[in-house]
Amino acid sequence: MAFKIITDSASDVSKEVIEKYNLHVIPTPVTIEGMDYFDGETIFPDEFYKIQAEGKDIKTYHVSQYMFQEHFRPFAEAKDEVLYICFSTGIAGTFQAANLAKEAILEEYPDFKITIIDSKCASMGFGLVVYKLLKMQENGADKELIIEAAQYFCDHMKHAVAVRTLDYLMKGGRISRTSAIAGTMLDIKPIIEVDENGSLQATEKVRGWNKAIKRIVEIGKEKGTAFDRQIIGVAHGMEPESYEKLKTLLQEELHVKGFMETRIGCAIGAHTGPGIVAFVYQDEINEKYQKYLDE
Repeated sequence: MAFKIITDSASDVSKEVIEKYNLHVIPTPVTIEGMDYFDGETIFPDEFYKIQAEGKDIKTYHVSQYMFQEHFRPFAEAKDEVLYICFSTGIAGTFQAANLAKEAILEEYPDFKITIIDSKCASMGFGLVVYKLLKMQENGADKELIIEAAQYFCDHMKHAVAVRTLDYLMKGGRISRTSAIAGTMLDIKPIIEVDENGSLQATEKVRGWNKAIKRIVEIGKEKGTAFDRQIIGVAHGMEPESYEKLKTLLQEELHVKGFMETRIGCAIGAHTGPGIVAFVYQDEINEKYQKYLDE
C-alpha cells in the first residue's frame, strides 16, 4: 500500500523526472495516417515533428475510459491510493473519461481511493505541478497536504507561449485562413496563454520571432512572483537555439531559482507545430507548501 502521484503524457514531464521518481505516466494517443501511436511510449518529439513537417495527416484524441481502467486497475489491486493530475478539460475530454473509469473500477474495487484533479493546465503547466508534488512527497509532506497543494498549484500556474508559425493554428481551426495568411505576410507571431477555463488563447500578436520570445518573458515579469524561489518549467518543440535564448533571458530578467526542462510533445505540438517555446510559472506562492520545495 502506498500513495502514488500519476499523470498523463500530455504533461510533457521529462524522462529524468519520470526515472528519478518512478512516475507512472499514462500515454496519450495520436493517430498518424490512420495508425495509432502513444506519446512518450511509441513516438517521441523528434520523430513526431519530422513526420509533421512531411505534411502527414495527424489527429490527437484523449485517453479513453477503457485505457484509464487498464492503468488504474493495478493500483486498485495493490491497494494503493492515487492522485492523478489530469490534462485540462478546456483542451481535451480526459477528465471526464478518467472519472468514468474511476466509477467502473470502484465497482470492482470499492475501497480504491483515487483523487482526479482537472489541472486546467497544458503541457509542462501540469508537468511542473506533478514535479512539485513529487518534491513535496520526497521531502516528507503527507498525502493530505499534497492533495491540497495540487489544487493550489494548478490554480496558480501560468503559461507563456510563443509560436513561430500560424499554419498549425489555422489547420486546427484556432484562427481563420485569412488571419493566418495576413499574419504570415506581416511576420506576426502569436502569444498563447491558458485562461481560467484551461483553454489555449492567443492573447497577443507580436511582429518578429525575437520580439515574441522577449514578450513572453515580459508577461512572466508582469504576472509572476518570487522567481528567485521558483523552479519554473521551460520547453520547446524543435527550437533549440530559441530555447537557449529564452533560458538566458529568464535568468537575466527574472533571476529564477532553476529550471525543469522538457520537450513539448504530441498533445500540444500537433496544434502549434515544432516552432514553439514556452515557460510556466506560479503567480503566487504559499509558505505552507513552499517550505517543502525550498529544501
